[in-house]
Amino acid sequence: MVQTPIQSSISPLSVDTDDELQLLDAYWRACNYLAVGMIYLRDNPLLKDPLQPEHVKHRLLGHWGASPALSFTYVHCYRLI
Repeated sequence: MVQTPIQSSISPLSVDTDDELQLLDAYWRACNYLAVGMIYLRDNPLLKDPLQPEHVKHRLLGHWGASPALSFTYVHCYRLI
């Protein structure tokens, strides 16, 4: 007996609707915002007050380079789960 692979109608690489795409983009931007805040800011993470020099960390822990790529990967892995 020859077995055929199971076919799925849902492709993991496709986005079903424009709403889903907008939600993924908003989630990715929120992750990037949090990453920037964790790297650069000591205080006032929601920027309720105008940004002041004392809000910025004196010594940065980490760098911005990998954060967008990691956030992008996390967003799409979360969608697949």
